[in-house]
Amino acid sequence: MLSELQEKLDYVTAHRENRLKCAQFILESPQFFNELVSICFTPEDKNNHKACWILEFVSYEELLWLQPHLDFFCSNLKVLKDESSIRPIAKVTQLLVKSHYKKDENSILMSEENLQDCIEASFDWLINDVKVAAKAYSIRTLYVLGNHYDWIHPELQIILNKDYGDHSAAYKAVAREVLKKIE
Repeated sequence: MLSELQEKLDYVTAHRENRLKCAQFILESPQFFNELVSICFTPEDKNNHKACWILEFVSYEELLWLQPHLDFFCSNLKVLKDESSIRPIAKVTQLLVKSHYKKDENSILMSEENLQDCIEASFDWLINDVKVAAKAYSIRTLYVLGNHYDWIHPELQIILNKDYGDHSAAYKAVAREVLKKIE
């Protein structure tokens, strides 16, 4: 018997309005949020990538909902292999890291282990064969982290300079932006 969330995910398509509609369902029914996060990190679930799309949209509105799930979220970043799952989760990772360092009453509080998992996943996505959007989010995430870990910017600089010629205009634009900030 499929859960109500699984039934909704079965009908989600890549169309933005369709994804937003499902995200709205979660925002109005937060009791399904735990299941959504779980599906995101269950690659064998046929709706895994769709759950990741929805989590991204929900995170724009209610990022703090992820606070109790951070250990699970961060430690499972490495299980994602599907491009369609990695891109939205790379964006959510960027949102989490930015929020952690924002330091206000709505900030996400990440442990050192959470941050290390984000660093590892972001470098993996940057150097492995994933699409440019995930790489761009990873670059920006690593830039923020590099403001707090002095070894990250030099490593990021090496990778961006080495890979610069092999990538699209979108990758080059983000790389230029971040290299300018680092230098």
